[in-house]
Amino acid sequence: MRKQPKRRYTSDLRQEQAAATRQRIAEAARELMLEHGYAGTTMADVARAAGVAVQTLYTSCPGGKPGLARLVYDVALAGDAQPVPQSDRPQVHAIIAEPDPTRKLELYAAMATGVFQRIGAVHRVLRAAASAGSGDVGIDELLADTERQRLVGSRGPADHLAQVGALRAGLTVDRAADHIYALTSIEVFERLTGICGWSAVDYERWLARTLIDTLLAGQGGCAPAHEAGPPVPAD
Repeated sequence: MRKQPKRRYTSDLRQEQAAATRQRIAEAARELMLEHGYAGTTMADVARAAGVAVQTLYTSCPGGKPGLARLVYDVALAGDAQPVPQSDRPQVHAIIAEPDPTRKLELYAAMATGVFQRIGAVHRVLRAAASAGSGDVGIDELLADTERQRLVGSRGPADHLAQVGALRAGLTVDRAADHIYALTSIEVFERLTGICGWSAVDYERWLARTLIDTLLAGQGGCAPAHEAGPPVPAD
């Protein structure tokens, strides 16, 4: 029994070392991909830049190069390489714990804006690789998987708002999740900040206000009053 703390310390130390290695790999791969593109970045180049053996790279990134791209994306999404699910991150806990629905959506908008700022450049590189027809099905699968995760993730805040009775009248949970999914799109972020010249603060404020107006009871409401489903065309 006396040896248990030592074993736990050793395990924690190994986890920290593994996370530090993943962080170095992700940072090196990100820089190379931004400079040379996905196709122009080799596993050997990343290993050299990260200061690790090629075998260590493959161990840290199951699936080869697509696995490396997933690591780069996941680290950008979370902000670090710690093995902590997004749902267990402090920002998510703060959103869930916030009792005021308006403030809850403001925190959600702030989190989404930070995520888009971190993943924007990586997402563009991956989209470019997919559009170029690289033949790497792993990239197509990665992009499809991240989109599915985003769709599923939009359900969480919609469910929570419904549970506390904050959704406006006539708005179903499914349709509320659809609104969140559509509004918290990196493509919208890129158009407003990249093409329209908005700052990240401008976008965050717009997103918060739009989510509040669209979802919450007692707000101005910028969406149709009846949202049980798509309109049925007349005969």
